[in-house]
Amino acid sequence: MIPWLPSGAPFPPVTAALKRPNGLLAASPPSDLTAARLIQAYRVGIFPWYSEGEPALWWSPDPRMVLFVDRFHASHSLRKLLRVVAAGAELDLHADRAFEAVMRACAAPRPGQDGTWIHERLIAAYCAMAHQDLAHSIELWRGEELLAGLYGVCLGRMFFGESMFSRQPNGSKIALATLVALLRREGIAMIDCQQSTAHLASLGAHEIRRSQFLQRVNETVRMAPIDWSTYRGTRLNSLLSDH
Repeated sequence: MIPWLPSGAPFPPVTAALKRPNGLLAASPPSDLTAARLIQAYRVGIFPWYSEGEPALWWSPDPRMVLFVDRFHASHSLRKLLRVVAAGAELDLHADRAFEAVMRACAAPRPGQDGTWIHERLIAAYCAMAHQDLAHSIELWRGEELLAGLYGVCLGRMFFGESMFSRQPNGSKIALATLVALLRREGIAMIDCQQSTAHLASLGAHEIRRSQFLQRVNETVRMAPIDWSTYRGTRLNSLLSDH
């Protein structure tokens, strides 16, 4: 059993989360999913994950999948591709040019998936965070065509990754490599990946104890935030030279 939270009620301690399913902590009305509630959740290592029509479900798994930016693993072929994109003129990398479009692309049906957890209420809440300069996207473009991207939440000096998509081979890897280079330049050491996947593990992500994760979150969300305006409106391809 998990507690039912009235909208805005304090979250229970994450140590109360279930072991099966791993990390399920609480439920609340769908209307509870707002930008303010998301900020409250992320600051204590909690994130939402549920399907449209369900109550809002809140999670804090143990262990937690993270990617330390200095451990990002790019294969020989990916490094070669990153150098081509860094020096070339065909593809363009940008930040926050089309945040909502990235979310909607991430929500599109994928092979083997039944539905999506990125529904309209979720899109509205994260777009509201983007308007507050707290949620951000990295995008790969060819001209005016959006090829790939990712989005997440950045509080202080902590980046919480949410989802990525690609419409061409290795597109999401290029976007992630760009984010890694940007965060490394800004002194952000870790990306929250939430839950373990083989794809993320192949790129250098690994699991750490929830207590270790929460200690880092508590320290980093209090720090001065990135000035994302430095990166917005400019081509980010040169960041890939850092790899």
